[in-house]
Amino acid sequence: MEEFLAAGPAPVFVGLGSATVPDPERLSGEIVRALRTAGLRGIVQQGWAGLAARTDDVITVGDVPHAMLFPRTAAVVHHAGAGTTAAVLRAGVPTVPVPVQFDGGFWAARLVALGTAPCAVPLRRLTADTLAAALRRAVNDSAHRGRAQDLARRLAEEDGVAPVLTALDRLVS
Repeated sequence: MEEFLAAGPAPVFVGLGSATVPDPERLSGEIVRALRTAGLRGIVQQGWAGLAARTDDVITVGDVPHAMLFPRTAAVVHHAGAGTTAAVLRAGVPTVPVPVQFDGGFWAARLVALGTAPCAVPLRRLTADTLAAALRRAVNDSAHRGRAQDLARRLAEEDGVAPVLTALDRLVS
């Protein structure tokens, strides 16, 4: 992965985490076509969905620490789970949420409302064309990157423990 990262422009990370899909081969093909249509390199995480791609401009990886990889990407495509959403916000990169299950729809809507994502692409509507269009907007519209970087900076400066301690003090007092 390090060699791939060093061999060209920042790639897009695509991973669906613990989400499963009915046809991993078809979805993997749509992802590769979307990346190529958008003119982007990609790192595809196999995850529970079983995604796989092996070309000159797209590689497949297993588990990778989000904190290490996400800041080095052009954008992150993900299932909009709470943990991955937090990781992408801390990384300060644009995102394309692909809500699949549970709370994904909520977090995808929040990312769009925050301005870090141009739109959500629900899994059932994901095609090479819909994903490519969203990726172009995420990567080429500097407003998404600027908003993502601003939020990452604010999150890094935030003291998340102090308000919790204050609330606990009020409860026991």
